[in-house]
Amino acid sequence: CLLIGTEKDLDVKTSKYNALNFLPMNLFEQFQRLANAYFLFLLFLQLIPQISSLAWYTTVVPLMVVLSITAVKDAIDDMKRHQNDNQVNNRSVLVIVTEKWMNVQVGDIIKLENNQIVTADILLLSSSEPYSLTYIETAELDGETNLKVKQAISVTSEMEDNLKLLSAFDGEVRCESPNNKLDKFTGILMYKGKNYILNHDRLILRGCVIRNTDWCYGLVIFTGPDTKVMQNSGKSTFKRTHIDHLMNVLVLWIFLFLGCMCFLLAVGHYIWENNKGYYFQDYLPWEDYVSSSVFSATLIFWSYFIILNTMVPISLYVSVEIIRLGNSFYINWDQKMFYEPKNMPAQARTTTLNEELGQVKYVFSDKTGTLTQNIMIFNKCSINGILYGMHVFLLSLNLGEILRCRLFSGIIYL
Repeated sequence: CLLIGTEKDLDVKTSKYNALNFLPMNLFEQFQRLANAYFLFLLFLQLIPQISSLAWYTTVVPLMVVLSITAVKDAIDDMKRHQNDNQVNNRSVLVIVTEKWMNVQVGDIIKLENNQIVTADILLLSSSEPYSLTYIETAELDGETNLKVKQAISVTSEMEDNLKLLSAFDGEVRCESPNNKLDKFTGILMYKGKNYILNHDRLILRGCVIRNTDWCYGLVIFTGPDTKVMQNSGKSTFKRTHIDHLMNVLVLWIFLFLGCMCFLLAVGHYIWENNKGYYFQDYLPWEDYVSSSVFSATLIFWSYFIILNTMVPISLYVSVEIIRLGNSFYINWDQKMFYEPKNMPAQARTTTLNEELGQVKYVFSDKTGTLTQNIMIFNKCSINGILYGMHVFLLSLNLGEILRCRLFSGIIYL
């Protein structure tokens, strides 16, 4: 079949790193923490012999340990994301031959059966239902569990499941460029010398699930990152929790306090050099590069900045990361969070946002069924005067007459 568009695979990517960008991206994210940036700055200061009283490796070793532990944790988290991506991309769909998602291309005609996930944005051609209706569930897109109906145009619905007619389909689709509008689609199908208007009712989006329909055939319009659901997904960003923000604020106040201490000590050194230090020149002569007491006080300021570096709690970040890692294991092992119907335990996909669980900041209200779950449980009914159900009561009235009662939804009707 002929289609004007692009051909891209269906790879889904939720991971942040790969083998080439892991080191620079991870270091960039870690140095957004003020304590790490402080020790990196401290390392450069220790390379200056005029102000450094400590060896450079006294800062490099703890900094490397902190960065390495965090990098290993982030790498493990991202490897799990890669594994989840591979599981999604390796799902198979029924076409004329069985193919993987990532091999489906624009212009392919694919067959989907009941309860299967739609692999790409497809133009519905035919289905097993009357009038080529297809019922879909869009819970992955908008959270709605009620079924929606899509209908193929009449000229293609005549092909039904005839593989000869479907393989000979030579229509041409001209449509809008890929965009993130889930409820809009405009295009034209040119087939057998005629033009047919296409709209959103003819398109089945990726992420939908086929329901109550034995089979349906569709023409692939958009794949991979061109699909509407992928157009709505942004790039993976570095997320920071409230604790990260709080630690940065605390470290910033420690910086200010450290700077004030170093400044006071430098001022004291300047005063001492002016009043007393001059008389000790014979015993404590200045270095050749020291020209005045002001310059000497400046060097002393940075020297104290290096000596008092232990005030900045770099080990605090490691402690928090270890606590988060342990918390993620507790989430995975929590039996109360085990979902028996699907034999599925809880899974912490990242170890950086655990403490954000249960923190409610905004409460949104919506109609019933979106933020809640509609569950209707049969209680009781009366058919032709016969009561069906478990809750049947007989009430004895003062008149001595026994009447049969019906209980439905907690309300007694006499």
